[in-house]
Parts: sequence; structure tokens; C-alpha cells
Amino acid sequence: MLSLGWIAITYLLGAVPFGLLVAKVCCGIDPRLEGSRNTGATNVARLCGFKYGVLALIGDLGKGFVPVLVAGMFSQSKVFLGCVALAAVLGHVYSVFLNGKGGKAVATTVGVFLALAPWSTVISALLLVVVVLASGYVSLGSLTLVTVLPILLVVTGEFTLALFAALIGVLVYWRHRDNIARLAVGEEKPWRKAH
Repeated sequence: MLSLGWIAITYLLGAVPFGLLVAKVCCGIDPRLEGSRNTGATNVARLCGFKYGVLALIGDLGKGFVPVLVAGMFSQSKVFLGCVALAAVLGHVYSVFLNGKGGKAVATTVGVFLALAPWSTVISALLLVVVVLASGYVSLGSLTLVTVLPILLVVTGEFTLALFAALIGVLVYWRHRDNIARLAVGEEKPWRKAH
């Protein structure tokens, strides 16, 4: 019962739309109506400025990292921890506070796996940064991260976590399907110009 209760609490924490809160409170903008119309840190940074994007990023990272870290204090079951991670990401993507809508889950994914497999996550995140700097496309960097992460987890012997990373990766790909279509035809805009 404790495990199921924590998974439910984690979903609710994951559902808190930090990007929306930061944008509305700090600059009076609803990111669902402007820019890429996404509540994530990238759109908040475009609309409100870099520091507010970082604030939204920290919120989205934290709501993945903290619940998984706490879960690890009372259980070492990789299946349970993977379910907690999945709950945080599902909360972000399908937020009960946003009528089942939400963000693209990249920051929250980084947060949960920082708690579960820090080195694999850091390497994947560094690759994200390299791809974004080289290409200008946050979406391409994000897809790189969720592609590389499960591979690194397999290499390091974390097969159960790799399965959850792959499941979350499929969800992130699905949430980026419009970006993928634009990338395929050369119509995706670099993050500084994606309005």
C-alpha cells in the first residue's frame, strides 16, 4: 500500500506545471498560448528570458528527482523505482491539473534518472547539450538523450532501468512527433527562433 501510495503521490507531484506557474507569475504569460505553446522550460526561456527558463527547468527536474530519491530510501526494488520514475513522467505529460495535457517530459526524465543512474544520465545530458549547440535544435538534443540513455543503462548492466528508460523514451518520442515531422522536412526552427 505504501508503494502504491507513493506512486500516486509522485504522479501528482509530476503533474505540477512548473513552467506554466513560472511564466504566469514571473512574466504574466501563458506559455500554452504563445511560442511553441508548450509548458516546458525551453518555451518559458523563449518567452520570459533565460533565467525563468532555468527556474522552470529546475522545477521540472526536481519533481522527477526528489520523489525517486525518496522512494529509494524505503525500497531498492528496481521495478518499484522504475514505476515511480514512470509516474513522475506521466504526471508531467498528462497532468491532472491541465486537463490531461502537459509537457514533453525531457527535464522530468533527466530528473528521475539522475536519482536512479546519475552517470548514465549525465553523459546523456551532455550529449543533449552537444547536439543542441551543434544543431540549434532542442528537440533533436532531447531525442538524442532518450535514445542514448537506455543504451548506456544496458551497457552498465541496469537492464530493468533500461526497460523503463526505453518506455519513457517512446513516450518522449511520441510527444515530439510534430518536431520529428518538422525536422524531417527541414522546417524545425532553432530554439531561439521557435515562435
